[in-house]
Amino acid sequence: MNAAWISLEQRAKMTLRAALASVGVAAILLALKALASWQTGSVAMLGSLADTALDLVASLVTVMGVRWAAVPADREHRFGHGKAEALAALFQVTLIGFAALGLAWESVHRLGGEHEPQSPEAGIAVSVVAIVLSLALVIYQKRVIARTGSLAIGADNLHYQSDFFLNGAVIVALVLDQYLGVGGADTLFGLGIAGWLAWNAWSSASDALDHLMDKEWSVKDRQHFLEVASRHPQLHGIHDMRTRSSGTHRFVQFHATFDPNMSIKDAHVVMDEIEAELMKEFPGVEILIHPDPVGHVEPGNDPLRGMEARKLL
Repeated sequence: MNAAWISLEQRAKMTLRAALASVGVAAILLALKALASWQTGSVAMLGSLADTALDLVASLVTVMGVRWAAVPADREHRFGHGKAEALAALFQVTLIGFAALGLAWESVHRLGGEHEPQSPEAGIAVSVVAIVLSLALVIYQKRVIARTGSLAIGADNLHYQSDFFLNGAVIVALVLDQYLGVGGADTLFGLGIAGWLAWNAWSSASDALDHLMDKEWSVKDRQHFLEVASRHPQLHGIHDMRTRSSGTHRFVQFHATFDPNMSIKDAHVVMDEIEAELMKEFPGVEILIHPDPVGHVEPGNDPLRGMEARKLL
């Protein structure tokens, strides 16, 4: 993984540049869609305009979140500031939710009315430009994500991927309504876009809450972690493993059992060796190991947990 070989300073610079690129694209599209929305009067284009306005705000919030999350740990925040990305995401979700409600209301209000979009060419042209710019941004962001593993840029990237469908829907709605004579298509697509925004809001909220609530790593990652840790011949077992993520930072702690006759110094050497091996597979993860002698059972602990640690569930 390339992200293993770049410094935190390099990662911060790359994510900030990607976030600023997102701001630039959103600002250009906002101006173009505002003009197209005024010329066409299309509710689908209005929905696309609302989404782009939110893109701009979300990108600005992403810039602040990325910069805040990159601030090193300090005396008041010993685990760093990685959760700033999740807080930024929740702010974005709130805006997206309100936009979805507003667009749905406008679509219902126009449903059954005689309003028809005008000058569809302008809306189609702007939507094509939006698709091209979004594609360029998505490709660039994917390269940054591959190098940095940034959650904030990853969420922003998913949002811009959804813009392909959004702008495509605007084109289809205008073509159906104006060229094929399918009445009400524009309004119905407006409702569909509102539902799309609401779904994105729900998905983003779930991801943000998972980080804020310290959700465990995926089962696949935990199993791989246990597999790597268990390779050391002097390790007898692992139990009480806990994992969590904070932005691009990941943390894990667990109890490891050793020969009860082993000295503290020798146990410490073994733990250092286990950490070094884990760092090769999980670069940048912060690891905390608590040593236990074989056969030791702490009050309230199941003595079989160490034996079944690899199963996790």
